[in-house]
Amino acid sequence: MKRYCQALDLKDDPVLIEEYINWHKPENIWPEIVQGIKEVGIINMEIYRDKNRLFMIVEVPDDFEWDKQMTKLATMPRQAEWEEFVSKYQKSSPGASSAEKWRMMEKIFTLVDKIQ
Repeated sequence: MKRYCQALDLKDDPVLIEEYINWHKPENIWPEIVQGIKEVGIINMEIYRDKNRLFMIVEVPDDFEWDKQMTKLATMPRQAEWEEFVSKYQKSSPGASSAEKWRMMEKIFTLVDKIQ
């Protein structure tokens, strides 16, 4: 399995941040968004927050091709509409794609503790 980690900054506004969090609750996120994520092969996705900084972990199969699958995801039902909708909460240029908003992070440390 491969893991990708990305970061994004929200606008530094407590009201907007709470709204953004609310839209990501299981009962509020648009079902088409979750379906699209699954259909492109993403196994697990988690988003963490520290103040207005978001950190996303995406786990995918070893044969997953990030650029190809993200391009496919962008064309799936309601994805463009979702990106437009959540852009009001995110620090980004108007009309920026998900790939332009979420910055891929570089892994700089790994601890592997193997039991012998």
